[in-house]
Amino acid sequence: MTDTLRPPLAVVESTADTGSPKKLTRSLGVVGGTLLTLSCVTPASSLFVIVPELFNSLGTLTAMSIAIGAVICIAVAFCYSELGTLVPSAGGEYAMVGTLAGRFAGWLVFIQSLIVVMIVPSLIAIGTADYLAPIVHLDPKWTGAAVMIAATVAGLLDLRANAWITGVFLVLEVIAAGVVAFLGFGHSERGLGSLVHGAVADAHGATGGVGFAAVLAAMGTALFVTQGFSTAIYLSEELENPRRNVARTVLWTLALSVVVIIVPVVAITLGAPDLASLTGGDISSLVTGWSNSAVGTFISLCVALAIINAGIVMVIQNSRVLFASGRDKAWPEPVNKAFGTLNGFSAPWISTLAVGVPGAVLCFVPQEQLTNITGVAVAALYLLVAVAALFSRRGAHKHASAWRQPLWPVLPVLLIVALGYLLTQLDVTALLWTGAITAVASLYWLFYLRPRQDSRWVITLPEDEQV
Repeated sequence: MTDTLRPPLAVVESTADTGSPKKLTRSLGVVGGTLLTLSCVTPASSLFVIVPELFNSLGTLTAMSIAIGAVICIAVAFCYSELGTLVPSAGGEYAMVGTLAGRFAGWLVFIQSLIVVMIVPSLIAIGTADYLAPIVHLDPKWTGAAVMIAATVAGLLDLRANAWITGVFLVLEVIAAGVVAFLGFGHSERGLGSLVHGAVADAHGATGGVGFAAVLAAMGTALFVTQGFSTAIYLSEELENPRRNVARTVLWTLALSVVVIIVPVVAITLGAPDLASLTGGDISSLVTGWSNSAVGTFISLCVALAIINAGIVMVIQNSRVLFASGRDKAWPEPVNKAFGTLNGFSAPWISTLAVGVPGAVLCFVPQEQLTNITGVAVAALYLLVAVAALFSRRGAHKHASAWRQPLWPVLPVLLIVALGYLLTQLDVTALLWTGAITAVASLYWLFYLRPRQDSRWVITLPEDEQV
């Protein structure tokens, strides 16, 4: 493991003679990076596509589950901010963990992040048809696939242009969330105490209680709701002054996304006319009931645009992970060269296609199990990042110029314990699938990458950011 704990400069020098692909262009400030990352969190699509699943299972405790997830994510964001400024690489989590905790740990993180980046865009995209229903009825699977293809095309364009496009869409989705919050609070049917007293209704309208065990079982989905804040680090090679701006982008994105999501969730919980309507999770119908069909249609269209927006940003950011893996020689040479190829807009076009096209195919796969697998992968990813945070102040990294998290190492240790326990509470089938994928990847490491450590899986950092 000591070969990966050397100063980052040595890593760059060891790869400088191998003809690594050219670097990505630094063209984003905090505002542009936050817009892109917040669009990847896509609060409105999380609110309208993912949160209804929580309403179905948790009812009035949905806001509590998101709040607990947000508290966990604060500790996660601190880890990401510190490690992202120490290791500002488009490889994101795997570059951070691999540099600090060893190449095999970095490889395991890469596999978890790859599971997430390949599945999440299609999970969001498939919800588009539901929110276009007021205008036209479309097949959800084909509509989701079309959204993924459109997002892939947009991902091949200039990054700065995409930042402004997604920024406009983001304004619309924040307006939609604001309208929902205003209407929900304006039609309150129950008090704030209902937020901590669990209640749901079944398909026949019969009410029942919800225990804290159900909240824990749903925490994978709750973490998934705000998961995109961490993807700011994928843009670290394209952020100006990453030593300062990576942390700002991560923390601003988390704070804004939590506000945009949890305020409407509280409003919906208080304003739903009955428990059956709340548990049903049909937010568009609730909005129509609070106002009229025109407002309901407007909200639905805003959400549809938000989902398309999320698809664009996810494809952009996720392609950077594959780009970095090719640059870091994770695959046989022809694949490395392909993933590292940039087009005229400095976009990794083959990596973009490798994310977008499979994402379109996944729209035809049953979605519930994919959601559960993603929840497991996100929890495992955060746990491994927390482990790497324990190595952030040793050796050459101890005095490096970087943003430093408060309460170190207490927060990373608490995070490891909490996420380790959480993993034991998640869906067993999803755990088995994720474990099987990780086992196969470990065999690839053992028989292909490890014997070729001098020429494969060599984690690089941008030369102009070394300290």
